[in-house]
Amino acid sequence: MDQGTAETGSVTGGVNILLRLEGLTLFLGMVMLYWAWDGSWAVFALLFFVPDLSFLAYLSDAKFGALAYNAAHSYMAPVALLTLGFGLASPLTLSIALIWLAHIGIDRALGYGLKYSAGFGFTHLGRIGRQKDA
Repeated sequence: MDQGTAETGSVTGGVNILLRLEGLTLFLGMVMLYWAWDGSWAVFALLFFVPDLSFLAYLSDAKFGALAYNAAHSYMAPVALLTLGFGLASPLTLSIALIWLAHIGIDRALGYGLKYSAGFGFTHLGRIGRQKDA
């Protein structure tokens, strides 16, 4: 995907604000559930940034980096884990899912969207990072 396509594929205006507010809502909701669940805050702190290890895939190339980042920052795996955690009544599984979803929520609230293969700064929520002067 070229850079122009990545830029035009991002949301703007009110939809962008709504998506970022949804992220904030997800973050706050997961933190409140974790608190109600009486989860360990040491575990929360330890695991909160684990999804960001997917950044290391960018050392290979932008396409693989975007794939790894998006896999770690999509709702699919943590929601599946949350469902499994409830189904198996597994406290650790539930804790991991809540922390993972909280991480995704705060990232989205801050504007760190899913990545396009054009580079790390190209997201579905718009460009992030410093822009080079043309």
